[in-house]
Amino acid sequence: MKTALLACCTTIALAAALPAARAQETKLGIAISGWTGFAPLTLAKEAGIFKKNGLDVTIKKIPQKDRHLAIASGDVQCAATTVETWIVWNANGVATTQIFQLDKSFGADGMVVKPGIAKIADLKGKTVAASAPGTAPYFTLAWMLKKNGVSVKDVKVVNLEPQAAANAFIAGTGDLDAGMTYEPYLSGVRAKPEAGKIIATTLDYPMVMDTFGCTPKFLAENPKAAQALADSYFEALAMIRSEAKKSFEIMGADVKQSGEAFEKSQAYLRWQDKAANQKFFAGEHAAFSKEAADLLLELGIIKALPDLTKLADTRFIQ
Repeated sequence: MKTALLACCTTIALAAALPAARAQETKLGIAISGWTGFAPLTLAKEAGIFKKNGLDVTIKKIPQKDRHLAIASGDVQCAATTVETWIVWNANGVATTQIFQLDKSFGADGMVVKPGIAKIADLKGKTVAASAPGTAPYFTLAWMLKKNGVSVKDVKVVNLEPQAAANAFIAGTGDLDAGMTYEPYLSGVRAKPEAGKIIATTLDYPMVMDTFGCTPKFLAENPKAAQALADSYFEALAMIRSEAKKSFEIMGADVKQSGEAFEKSQAYLRWQDKAANQKFFAGEHAAFSKEAADLLLELGIIKALPDLTKLADTRFIQ
């Protein structure tokens, strides 16, 4: 009888403890896209790294042009996006702070053109597909055009998301002369060169860098969770190094790729470990943010500069 009573009490105690343990997990939403550079965040969730570190994370796939709206509404508290996009969001009243760097593109973002177009300057008067103003593909287009003496005002921009832009070239549909896309979709064009050629990538123009950030309110109220987010990301990178095949399969499945195909697409970028993060935020981040902000002003995407000194909080990568 005593044994049965003890077992019963133990079961009740364990059952009562489980909700309490779960309650200690910080719940948050993260907005990302299918961009290969963000995949370690998916790995951190699917492999249980976030959960191990006390986080109950919901990952939502939201187009970059709408991601700030999800933050503003409170639907998500954190997001992944390109460095210049945080400038746009803050300039337009969506307060956000970057806390660690995710990746740098080394050929993973590119401009695809019809076979007859020889150089970027030839796009004057042509039709180019790119995401909406305020997104990375649009900014990349503007950056590449400017470096070649052309403005976005000199081309007709048709708003297509990266996957749709790549698919249009692969399928041979639409009246496009060029398109902006990125991995894993850019690899689809690489595999079908007769559909279009990749005239420029971030190997030629190294300006696509992604970071992870959250609202100042979330960071102020949940500093331990913010630290756990950074730690989880770096642990995911460690898992990729130690269990590459398994990691590529998990990350590939999220974007409907095989592990082998995902491995090929990730070769065009570099995920940034803690040491790389510290180096990046020591100088390059501020310098790039200033140049990017000047271009955003010139394009009319922002009307005034936000305080560039408050765009990042580096305490979680020390």
